[in-house]
Amino acid sequence: MSSNPVTAIIVGGGHRAFTYAELALQSPEKLKIVGIADPNPFRCEKARKTFGFPKENCFSSAEELAAVPKFADAIINGTMDHQHFETAVPLLKCGYDMLLEKPFVVNMQELDELVDIVKEHGNRVMICHVLRYTPFYLAIKERILAGEIGDIISINMSEHVSYHHASTSYVRGKWGNSDICKTPMLLAKCCHDMDIMMWLMGDIKPKTVSSCGSIFQYKPEMAPEGAGTKCLVDCPHVNTCLYSAKRIYIDNPDRWEFYVWSALEDMENATIEDKINLLKGDSPYGKCIYKSGNNVVDHQSVMVNFENGATGTHNMIGGASRPLRRIEIVGTKGEIFGEFEHNDIHVLKINPDPGKEFDEEIIDLSAFCEGGGHGGGDLGLAEDFVNFIRGEKPSVSCTTIFDSVTGHKSIFLAEESRLNGSKAVEY
Repeated sequence: MSSNPVTAIIVGGGHRAFTYAELALQSPEKLKIVGIADPNPFRCEKARKTFGFPKENCFSSAEELAAVPKFADAIINGTMDHQHFETAVPLLKCGYDMLLEKPFVVNMQELDELVDIVKEHGNRVMICHVLRYTPFYLAIKERILAGEIGDIISINMSEHVSYHHASTSYVRGKWGNSDICKTPMLLAKCCHDMDIMMWLMGDIKPKTVSSCGSIFQYKPEMAPEGAGTKCLVDCPHVNTCLYSAKRIYIDNPDRWEFYVWSALEDMENATIEDKINLLKGDSPYGKCIYKSGNNVVDHQSVMVNFENGATGTHNMIGGASRPLRRIEIVGTKGEIFGEFEHNDIHVLKINPDPGKEFDEEIIDLSAFCEGGGHGGGDLGLAEDFVNFIRGEKPSVSCTTIFDSVTGHKSIFLAEESRLNGSKAVEY
C-alpha cells in the first residue's frame, strides 16, 4: 500500500467537490488535486490557483478529460445529479477510480448500466453518503452491530426541511423542477436518509415499497392576495411574506451564498446592490415562491416492508421552521432514538427486574461534531475515500456503489408508487 498522496481530478467544480477536495489543503500527504474539468473558466482558474496544478490540466468537460492519457488515481465527481452518469462513464472506462456525489444516478436504467460498467472495469467507486460518517449515525450503527437492541423491528425516520432550505434548493433552485434536474424530491433531498435506513438494516433487503406525497403549499393558489411574480420588482408583500427574496437572501446574504450568488462568483467583491439587481433580473431566487414553476413535492411519506417482516418509514416535510432529522429504532431488546441536530442518542434496554421497566443511556456526541459540514461527516468521508483508493480496510461507513444500490432502488420504487396511487411495489 502506497504512502504517497492519492491524486485526484475534480469534475464539476461546484460547492460539494471543493468541500471534499479541501482535504488536499488540510492533509497534503493524503490527497493531491492535480486537475479539473468544468465548463466554467472561472471555476477552473479557482481550482488551479487553490491547488497549484498547471493550466494544461484544466479541461472543459469529462469527455475532453477522457480523451487524454490517464494522469491521476481518481476523480472527485461533483457534477449535477443528472450529469453523474454521462460524466462518470467515459472516465470509468479510462480506468479512473471515483468519488461520486449522491444520487449517483437518476433512474433505474442508469443504475443498472453504471453498476455493470464498474464491474466490467474493476473501478473503486465510492458514493458520497456523508451522513454515514457523522458521529450521530455512526454511533447508532455501532450500537446495532453490537446487538444492544436485538433484531430491528421498526425504523421510523423523519426529515423537516427548513423553509429557507426548501425554498432555496427545492422550489426556486436547482432541484425545484424534475423536468430540468431529472430528480424527484425524495431522490434529491432524502437519498441520505433512505441510505441510512438500508445501512442500519444490514443485509436485509426490502420486499415492498409504497409512498404518497404532493405539493401542499408551494403553488399559485397559496400566494398572498395581489402577490407579484418577482419579490423585489412587483410584490407588495416584499417586507412581510415569509418567503420574500428580500427577507431570505438580502437580509441574510451569507446563508445560501454558494447557491444564490453563484452567478456573481466571478465578481471579487459583489455588493448588496449587485445582489439586489441580480434578484430583480432573471435569477430564479428572485421569483415569487408560489409562482416559480416548481413541480416537485413538498412533503412525502415512504413505507418499506423488509424481507424479514421489519418495517421502515421515512417522512419528509418541507417548509418547517427549523431543520430536523429524527430517528426511532425499536428492536427486540430495546430502542434507540435521537435528533441529529441535538448530537445525542438515547439507548433504552428492556429490564424486567423488580422496580424496573428499562435502563436508559444517553450518549452525548457533541464533542465529536465540532468543525466541518454535515455534522462533521464531510472530512471523514474524504479521508475514508483516500483509504479506500489505497486498498486499505474501509470503515463501516464506506459506501461503495454496490452498497448504495438498495437505497437508490427503494427511492425509484417509492416514486413509482407515489405516481400510481400509492400502491405497494415489489422490490
